[in-house]
Amino acid sequence: MGSSFNGAGQAPLWYFLAIGIQSLTLTFPFSQAMSVSRRTFFVGTTAIAAGAGAVLATVYSLLRIPEASTNGWGVGSYMFNLPGITDATWYEGWVFFFAVTVSFFLLGFWIATIYKRFGPTMVTTVLSAIGLVLIGAVALITWQRWWGDVGAWLATQTPLTFGLWLLVLCVVLAGSSYLTLRRATP
Repeated sequence: MGSSFNGAGQAPLWYFLAIGIQSLTLTFPFSQAMSVSRRTFFVGTTAIAAGAGAVLATVYSLLRIPEASTNGWGVGSYMFNLPGITDATWYEGWVFFFAVTVSFFLLGFWIATIYKRFGPTMVTTVLSAIGLVLIGAVALITWQRWWGDVGAWLATQTPLTFGLWLLVLCVVLAGSSYLTLRRATP
């Protein structure tokens, strides 16, 4: 029997995207009605999300142990013991899972912040602009024939370095969310 990798382990990550959106759209108005400052709301919400991300990363890191020792729960199916991610040291996998979880949350929070501050038209405009920039980057890489270099760079990334790059993205998303939230109305 061969090994298979199912996508069930990614479900909580998508849920963190939804939590990021809902934590702003549903609880921000309540926080303002309770006279909680925007700064306190932001710090508290992101701290709780980071704590939940740490718990989820710990659960993923621990569940890979019995999954690996039982050959994929006895049926060769893997959710947590992912080659390339959990092959490294335990802390590299932990940082990777933590960074992915928090980046999903902050992406949802960032989108919701734009929505609360500027409305749905701006969300569409910003996401379309990001899409155009990505298409432009792909076109440039293809035109300059840099795919070999891009692939070589990606191949040198470890779960730890990829997680650290995601944490840099998290800082950018958190900073821009906070600056936008300062002017958002409930």
